[in-house]
Amino acid sequence: MSELDYPQDLRYTAEHEWVRSGDDGTVRIGITSFAQDSLGDVVYVSLPAVGDTVSAGDACGEVESTKSVSDLYAPLAGEVTAVNESLDATPELVNTDPYGEGWMYELRPADAAAVEALLDPAAYQAQLG
Repeated sequence: MSELDYPQDLRYTAEHEWVRSGDDGTVRIGITSFAQDSLGDVVYVSLPAVGDTVSAGDACGEVESTKSVSDLYAPLAGEVTAVNESLDATPELVNTDPYGEGWMYELRPADAAAVEALLDPAAYQAQLG
C-alpha cells in the first residue's frame, strides 16, 4: 500500500473520494489512489451535471473500469459548479493522475465547515486497514 499516494492537503471519505478546498469557496472532488488502483483501468466516467444539487452520501455518478462499475458518492451537500470534461475523451486520467488531471467535479458546499468533518489523510489510511 505504500506505493499509493495520499496528499496531506486533502480530506477523504470512507467511499475512497478526496476533497480539495479551493480559494473561491468551492471544492474539487475525485477518487483516491486506492480507489483507482482497486478499479483497474478506467474506461468511462459518468458525472453529475453543472447546476445539479447533491446531498452528502447520494450517488451522483459512476466510474466504469475493465473490472467493474462503481458509484460516485457526494462527499458533501451542495451545488455542482464544474465537471472535468476531459474525462469524456480520456477517462484513463483517473488512473494516471487521480489527484490532478483526473479530478471528477467541483461543488459549492452548502456548509463549508463540513469539509473539516471529513477524514484527514491519517484517518483515511487507517480505515484502509
